[in-house]
Amino acid sequence: MAPSLIPIRAGDRVKTDRRDAVMLAKLHRAGELTAVWVPNGAHEAMRGLIRARATAVQVLSKARQHLQGFLLQHGRVYSGKRGRTQAYRRWLTMVHFDQPAQQAVLQDYIHAVTDAEARVARLTQQIEGLVAEWSMAPVVAALQAMRGVAFLVAVTVVAEVGDFSRFANPRQLMANLGLAPSERPVASNVVEANLRMWERTSPEFRNLSNVEAAADRSPR
Repeated sequence: MAPSLIPIRAGDRVKTDRRDAVMLAKLHRAGELTAVWVPNGAHEAMRGLIRARATAVQVLSKARQHLQGFLLQHGRVYSGKRGRTQAYRRWLTMVHFDQPAQQAVLQDYIHAVTDAEARVARLTQQIEGLVAEWSMAPVVAALQAMRGVAFLVAVTVVAEVGDFSRFANPRQLMANLGLAPSERPVASNVVEANLRMWERTSPEFRNLSNVEAAADRSPR
């Protein structure tokens, strides 16, 4: 039962266990209560593993920002076109400072990035190994048939959504994910439509949607 969807009578300010029980019984008889899907232990465990990887990715992003900020602060700018490549890593090994303290800070930032990358890779490998035994593995495989949906995207969506069959139509799925369509007129006969993401959306799904949207806008 979804507590946020329980009908509440306006002006009813008296709240006791007995009155609440009677109200719920009447609503249940009238079919006004909305059932919710409760994940089992295996699904909750897989969701926790996927969220742990999402946390590790955020830690890795922060570590990279700290390293980049330290280098920019001291005028060390990589001249290559792309960062986080083997050439960039070789360039980091050739960066030296006159002060030993600054060199120690650089090495600490580099180690932080390396450790964070190893953590993300380790969690990713664990997810790949455990998904095969998961009951939702066929759904994960089916989602990957869609264009632009890779393994990690599919497994994250399935972990956050759960059982897709509980939604009668796509509108219910979008509402569950916290996506609300909106329109605004930009001309007399032109309407601009977009999707607004509510704050109650899962942080993992919100970050995933932002990454996918950025990748879709980038030139191929």
